[in-house]
Amino acid sequence: MAWMAWTGPTAIFFCVIATLLVIFTILGIRYPETPRRGILTIETTRGDRLFITLLGSAFINAGWLAMSGQPQYWALGICAFYAAAVFRWV
Repeated sequence: MAWMAWTGPTAIFFCVIATLLVIFTILGIRYPETPRRGILTIETTRGDRLFITLLGSAFINAGWLAMSGQPQYWALGICAFYAAAVFRWV
């Protein structure tokens, strides 16, 4: 894997995504859920809300890089708030 030029933050990012997928798979097996309707008026499950959160977080971080000179940690805080909101109301 030396050809990929892995950095610490890149490895952590992919490990977190893999861990989330494993956790959500285990939750889905142990505690099945029925889809629910939120403010988007579409039925979503835990996995759908995770996907919406990851996609939105990618846009938040890309926008932060494009429009701000501030450290990326602030964008991480915004993403955490966004994730909480998605899992609560979507």
